[in-house]
Amino acid sequence: MASMRVVQVKEQGGPFELVERDVPQPGRGEALVRVHACGICHSDMFGKEGGFPGISWPHVPGHEIAGEVAALGEDVRGWEVSQRVGVGWFGGNCGHCRQCRRGDLINCANMDIPGITIDGGYADYVLVKASAMASIPDELAAEEAAPLLCAGITTYNALRHSGAHAGDLVAVLGVGGLGHLGVQFASKLGFDTVAIARGTSKRDLALELGARRYIDSTAKDPADELRKLGGAKVILSTITNAPAVTAVLGGLGVRGKLVIVGASMEPMQIPPAMLIGGSKAIAGHASGHSGDSEDTLDFSALSGVRPMVETFPLERATEAYERMLSGEARFRVVIVTGA
Repeated sequence: MASMRVVQVKEQGGPFELVERDVPQPGRGEALVRVHACGICHSDMFGKEGGFPGISWPHVPGHEIAGEVAALGEDVRGWEVSQRVGVGWFGGNCGHCRQCRRGDLINCANMDIPGITIDGGYADYVLVKASAMASIPDELAAEEAAPLLCAGITTYNALRHSGAHAGDLVAVLGVGGLGHLGVQFASKLGFDTVAIARGTSKRDLALELGARRYIDSTAKDPADELRKLGGAKVILSTITNAPAVTAVLGGLGVRGKLVIVGASMEPMQIPPAMLIGGSKAIAGHASGHSGDSEDTLDFSALSGVRPMVETFPLERATEAYERMLSGEARFRVVIVTGA
């Protein structure tokens, strides 16, 4: 039987180790994907350190997977061997829970999550439900497509469903792993885009990515600056600093919405009166299902949105993971298998 390389965590909180495993064979409704690139997301900490339901060890992290179909199981239709595909946080839905029966697939009560509840993409091959796959356009290289399957879909899907229309003032809080894509998507969707970050080091980059204005939150009150511009229809928060998120809330316009995609367990201190006046709202937004992933990839190929990436070979997964944790990467770290 053929073997493959896998970077696994043998026990909760343990180190990464590169091991050999047999290449799995797809069952009914499944596909075997040859991994070309896998992005490293901060949420990969769940697969290494635990803290998320459904994790077992040994465990293979990775949910930003770009590759090609290596084999198809029984009853899989619409896909071909060698077709370029990607798989993100959405690893396939159960089809029978309340959310699935209402078409809300990303909130499936029994959803598979690659690199969390099932083995992920820090490997030469990964086994997934065929329903989790999205087609990758030829215009996107594997290392570009991989981060779009998590950071990309998270920001694009949140913006396109935010209620903002072309010409509306939209602010992106943070210009990092999520934010540098959020700025691009906001601009390409036709929004009057404002980037907000600490200091001036990211000003030029934000403007190059499509922001019309840049607010240094260490020099000026970002809420005041947004109010001077008439108030934001949407503020997309891509950061995890709760006080900094609270600080921009006053910059929402009438019926404006703060959309949160930066995951944090830190509580926000928000006076309810700030929401009542002007009928403002706060909402979170999950990433999206495989169809949303495909929309994100297609829009990115069409509009020229691209992630800024740093690549590492599979053998250097530990170094790549630590680079992501350091916060110094510009801006997404991607493992490539050399396939």
